Amino acid sequence: MPVRVRFAPSPTGPFSLGNARTAIFAWLFAKKEGGKFLIRIEDTDKERSKKEYEEGILKTLEWLGIVSDEPIVRQSERSAIYETYLKKLLEEKKAYYCFCTSEELEAERQAQLSQGFPPRYSGKCKSLSSDVVAEKIKKGEGVIRFRMSETTISFQDAVHGKASFDASLLGDIIIAKGLREPLYNYAVVVDDYEMKVSHVIRGDDHFSNTPKQIAIQDALGFPHVHYAHLPLILGPDHKKLSKRYLDASMYEYKTAGYLASAVFNFLALLGWHPEKDREVLTVKEILEEFSLKRVQKSGGIFNPEKLEWLNSQHIKNTSAETLIGLLEPFIPPAWATNKELLRNVVEIEKERVKHLSDFQDIAGFFFELSEYKKELLIWNDTPVSAILDNLGFALSVIREIPPHEFKKETIERYLMTVTEKRGRGEVLWPLRVALSGKEASPGPAEIMEALGKEESVKRIEFALQKIAS
Repeated sequence: MPVRVRFAPSPTGPFSLGNARTAIFAWLFAKKEGGKFLIRIEDTDKERSKKEYEEGILKTLEWLGIVSDEPIVRQSERSAIYETYLKKLLEEKKAYYCFCTSEELEAERQAQLSQGFPPRYSGKCKSLSSDVVAEKIKKGEGVIRFRMSETTISFQDAVHGKASFDASLLGDIIIAKGLREPLYNYAVVVDDYEMKVSHVIRGDDHFSNTPKQIAIQDALGFPHVHYAHLPLILGPDHKKLSKRYLDASMYEYKTAGYLASAVFNFLALLGWHPEKDREVLTVKEILEEFSLKRVQKSGGIFNPEKLEWLNSQHIKNTSAETLIGLLEPFIPPAWATNKELLRNVVEIEKERVKHLSDFQDIAGFFFELSEYKKELLIWNDTPVSAILDNLGFALSVIREIPPHEFKKETIERYLMTVTEKRGRGEVLWPLRVALSGKEASPGPAEIMEALGKEESVKRIEFALQKIAS
């Protein structure tokens, strides 16, 4: 049977961390097995489903490099299909209309709980006459319940192994509010069959839905699909992930300056690990090693610090040319006009950048020297006169470097003659501050190579004037 894996989000809120992790695992499995990855939008909840949420889902998946191999399926466009199979279940007495009020159901539930029984529907509407049913349907009343068989339902989960459920404890579940208003457990069974889905990969929170769906598959004569239930994502305290992260939209990570490759890497490691327990991995490397056999049963721990670290590693490992394109939303357009300078700056600063959004603040001095206090030029307790003398001497040496040799290695060689005589800190500290106007920045030779000789000399002269004043 060809491998066909679906990812089926509901557009009822921001696209979350857990949904993104599920999509990644489903996509990885499909691609590793040479199969198809499918996207289905489960938008039957008309009140809560929003077009902007659907757009957010698809936009985020595209950012992560995940696209459907076939046209996207939307449940809201499949009412006629659901109606056909519901009629089949009703005709074969495998489903029936129920007209119990919410008050009646709650009273029944409380009575069962008080006697120590698990709550389930009693089945009181199973025996209603066809005339009563027809009359109530005309009035717009009723829901459709599935007639659950009293048997044991077992399945083999790719992560958790064999699982068994006593179907008699489930009760007759509601599968639709009407012929064209299917509910989750019924609609997904029909959709998976119609889409020829072979594998369902989803979170552990759906584990209890699986026996219900298998029962419906059997009632409709559908083949079973293979299941893999992923461990829940836990917070740093090993407890349920906080609302702060659960409600956050995944796309916010892009706008915060995270690389898609880093987020993909991080989410893939939430519940799965490669053979050699490496942490910094490309999508290609993850795909080469991915297997459901290496998915753990225990929850994956969400660690924001680790995500930030992975992002810094991916930035460091990304070419300057690629980073320039990714940095476009985070920098002033004017910076891109000097392509050579921007490329040099990216090459220098990518070692220090944790998020793309940090770049403008970290690297801004290359493009425009901000105002700084002259006290910043002073190294420890070095007298001002000595700083002035050292910086002046360094400038004279820098002026001797031929423009065509104005590279980091050459600059460092020339500066060595100064530092050997006058001290590293006494020379390099004021020189670096003069070039950057910052307390923390790359070394002076790196900065000068990026700026070029003319701009470097200009900034050092400005610093000398600042000290002298």
